[in-house]
Amino acid sequence: MKIRRWNGHEPLPMDLLLLADPSRELVEEYVQRGQCYLAEEDGEVIGVYVLLPTRPQTVEIVNVAVAEAHQGRGIGKQLVKHAIQTAKAQGYKTVEIGTGNSSIGQLALYQKCGFRITGIDKDFFIRHYAEPIFENGIPCRDMIRLSQEI
Repeated sequence: MKIRRWNGHEPLPMDLLLLADPSRELVEEYVQRGQCYLAEEDGEVIGVYVLLPTRPQTVEIVNVAVAEAHQGRGIGKQLVKHAIQTAKAQGYKTVEIGTGNSSIGQLALYQKCGFRITGIDKDFFIRHYAEPIFENGIPCRDMIRLSQEI
């Protein structure tokens, strides 16, 4: 697997980006402000993440997604680790990430990658998404915020 930066001229892997964030409008907006990275295997894009500068010396990973056929192989962890290394190489001191209260697998992954819970944005998904989101039989309402110093 190879991870590379999206060049801006090729089509965005919108199907993958929408796996992690169901709002096409929000995805298009933050991809333009951030840096999008693609994971490829045999010429196929199988994963994606976006780094978005938020404050001086701070960057957020705003979207991590792996094609469903390739999930369960550690690709998400490789993407998160690559994002952390990329942020460090670019001089950032803090990496942040957020996920829904119902995203049990993602919460475990991010903590395994060294992130610690720093806060909860209550009703984030109620305020920012028109349609209700359910994962693992749980209504997704709150954004769990995590970060790590690098």
